[in-house]
Amino acid sequence: MAFKPVFCAAVAGSMMLAAVSDSFAGGKAVECYEQYRTAPVYDTVYENVQVNPASQYVETTPAIYGTRKRAVLMRPEQISYEVVPAVVQTRYRTVKVADGGHSWEWRWINGRKVLCKIKRKARYEQVAETVVVQPEYQRRVIIPAVYDYEVEQVMIQPEQRRVVDVPATYRTVARQVLVSEGTTGWKRVKIRRHCG
Repeated sequence: MAFKPVFCAAVAGSMMLAAVSDSFAGGKAVECYEQYRTAPVYDTVYENVQVNPASQYVETTPAIYGTRKRAVLMRPEQISYEVVPAVVQTRYRTVKVADGGHSWEWRWINGRKVLCKIKRKARYEQVAETVVVQPEYQRRVIIPAVYDYEVEQVMIQPEQRRVVDVPATYRTVARQVLVSEGTTGWKRVKIRRHCG
């Protein structure tokens, strides 16, 4: 049981007086009280503290260069003519080289010599001849121009600059704060053979 400081002091004083009076009077203690004190209570508070302020800097990107080929005319286009030879083929045709007819000749048939009249067929042969399929002619020929290439340096992208914003940086700092102060008061106690 806790009392307010003024009341507790008064009670304590009266109890001490009563105890002294009783002890001197030889009386028995009915109630006993003991003073107590509680420790103060602290808490940890976290705060963000700025370490570096916000800033800016200029970032430069250098120009980018490359190479390219440039055509240079070494010899202009030319026109000439060439002779295309005739195209010939070998063709074959069938011609009669001998007429058919009849002739007489001796033959042996069954052991007998007889004169037979024989029928002859006409005789043919293949004769080759050269035929011009396409006559000789002149053809126009275009000789293309001749170029050479020179390598030259060119700028692909110019130098660039931009402003970069750097945000402020913070860190968290912990500190102790007092939540409540310690309190004092009196509490009833029981002591065997002394306080009921």
